[in-house]
Amino acid sequence: MIEVICKEERTEFESLDLAMNYAKTLDKFVTIKGDNFEVVGRFGVDSVQDGKCPDGVAYDWNKASRIGRVKKEHA
Repeated sequence: MIEVICKEERTEFESLDLAMNYAKTLDKFVTIKGDNFEVVGRFGVDSVQDGKCPDGVAYDWNKASRIGRVKKEHA
């Protein structure tokens, strides 16, 4: 059983897929809890256009600048 928690409201689902789809409809910060895991966040940000998330926040994360950076600096 997977549980979606939003503020004081708790809703249970049979699968993670159903729980995540529900969390996207809330458009709020939620916790999704399963037997062996817990994830938190605002689900549904699935696109970046012109360097911004759908809510207008700048998206500047860059995988290339993070992986191996320390190794490269010490080489």
